[in-house]
Amino acid sequence: MQVMARALPTLCSSPADPRLISPVFIVPHSTSVPQGETEWKDRRSLGAWVRIWVIAVPDFQSHNSEAGPMMTLRYVGLDVHKDSISVAVADVGDAAAQVLERLPFDEARVLKLLRTLGPLGSLKVCYEAGPTGYGLQRFLEEKGVDCVVISPSMVPQQLSRVKTDRRDAKRLAHFLRSGDLVTIWIPDAATEAIRDLVRARDDARLCERRIRQQLLKFLLRQGRRFTEGVSHWTKTHWSWIRRQTFDFEAQNQLLADAIATADQAQSRITRLNADIHDALADWRLGPLVQNLQAFCGIQELTAVGIVAEIGDFERFPTAAKFMSFVGLVPSEASSGPTRRQGGITKSGNRHVRRLLIEAAWHYYHARPNASLALLQRREGLPQEVIDIADNALRRLRKRSLKLQRIKKSATKIVTALARELAGFLWSAAITTQRLHREQTSPPATSKRAKHDRDKQQHTKREQTPLPTEL
Repeated sequence: MQVMARALPTLCSSPADPRLISPVFIVPHSTSVPQGETEWKDRRSLGAWVRIWVIAVPDFQSHNSEAGPMMTLRYVGLDVHKDSISVAVADVGDAAAQVLERLPFDEARVLKLLRTLGPLGSLKVCYEAGPTGYGLQRFLEEKGVDCVVISPSMVPQQLSRVKTDRRDAKRLAHFLRSGDLVTIWIPDAATEAIRDLVRARDDARLCERRIRQQLLKFLLRQGRRFTEGVSHWTKTHWSWIRRQTFDFEAQNQLLADAIATADQAQSRITRLNADIHDALADWRLGPLVQNLQAFCGIQELTAVGIVAEIGDFERFPTAAKFMSFVGLVPSEASSGPTRRQGGITKSGNRHVRRLLIEAAWHYYHARPNASLALLQRREGLPQEVIDIADNALRRLRKRSLKLQRIKKSATKIVTALARELAGFLWSAAITTQRLHREQTSPPATSKRAKHDRDKQQHTKREQTPLPTEL
C-alpha cells in the first residue's frame, strides 16, 4: 500500500497545539484504515502529534495484467498420448467444456494454441500422468503456464460406455474447473534421474529372479533335486548346478545358457549398485539418504529408493498422511453405527510400500539394542535422528512381541510394523530437512542485538536536524 500526503505535517508537542495542520492521506478502499479526521503520533519525533484526514479511494488495476484479479480464468484439459494431444477448454460457470483441436505431440504447437485462449497467466492446464513423463509440464511451467499433472486413478468416473480422446479431454477440463482432480508431486530433473536408476536396478532384480526360477524348474523337471544344503543360490548350490550334465546336448546347452544369463543379471545388479552409490555424492537429498540409514533394516539401497520415490517429505502434513499415501492403512466400509475394516488399501506408491515391508521384517525378531553394523552406519549422523531411530526400535520390537503373543499371523504383524515404521521415517525426514535449513540459513539475530541496532538508529535520527518551518 502506498500512502500520499499533500502537505508535510508540522511537528507539535501535543494534540491541542494550534500549529497542527491537516494533510490528506489517500489509501486504497480495501485497506483497513479508519476514515475521517484522526490523530497520529510520529515515531521519529518521539512525542509529536499531527492531525490528518484519511480518505479511501477504490483500487484500480489493469485488466491487461497477466495476473490481474479481474482476469477471467479458463481451464484446459489435455489428453496426452505418444503421438497426439487432444485439447478441451472450460470457462468459468456451468457451461460444458468444448473440444478445441487434436494436435500432434509438439510442445511448441500446444503453447501456440494456448496463447490463442488468452493471457498465459489466465490459464490452468492439466493432463494425466502417463508414459510421456513430465516434459510437457516442465515446458509449460517455464513459459508461465499453470500446469499440473493429475493422478489417473483419482479422476472421477462417469457412467458411459463411450470413451474417446475428445471426451477424456473434456472430462479433465470439467473436473479441473470443479476442483475434483488430485494432482501428483512432480520431482525435479535430478531426483527423477536417481529414481529412474533405482527402478532400473529393481527391474534387473526381477530379471534375475525370473531366470533363477526358470533354471530351478528345468532341473526339477529332469529329476535333479538339491540335497547338499538347505538354502538355494549359495556357493554350494551354484557348484552343484554347474556339475549337472544331461544325455542330450540340447539340454546341456540350455543349462549353460541359463547359467550365463543368471550371471549376467547378477553382474548388472552389481554394476547398478555401484552407479547408485556414485550418484549420491552430487544429489541434494544425499544427506537424507545417509540419515535414514540410522534405522534398523534400512541400508543405502533401501534408503535411496524411499527418498527417490518420495522426494519432499514436507508435502505430508502429518505422519498419518504419509502412511495413507503408501497404502499401509486399513480399508474401511462403514455405514451408520457399523464399522468394518479390511486389508490395507495398497494405494499410492507401491515401490515405497514394498521397501517398507521388507525393512519391517527386521523388526519382527529385532534385538533390543543396535547391532555393530548399525552403530557403524550411525557414525557422524545427527543425534536427533538417532534418537528417533532408537524410539522406533524399542516401540516396534514391543509391538511385534505383543502381536505375537496374541497369535497374529506374521504377515499381519509385519504390515502393522511397516505402517508405524513409515511414521518414524517421516519424522526423521522432517527433522533432517529442518536441520538442513538451520545450517544453510543465515544466523538469526538475537533480541539483544536487535535492541542495540534499533537504539543506534534512534540516536542517529535524534542527531538529524528537523525542519522548523514549511
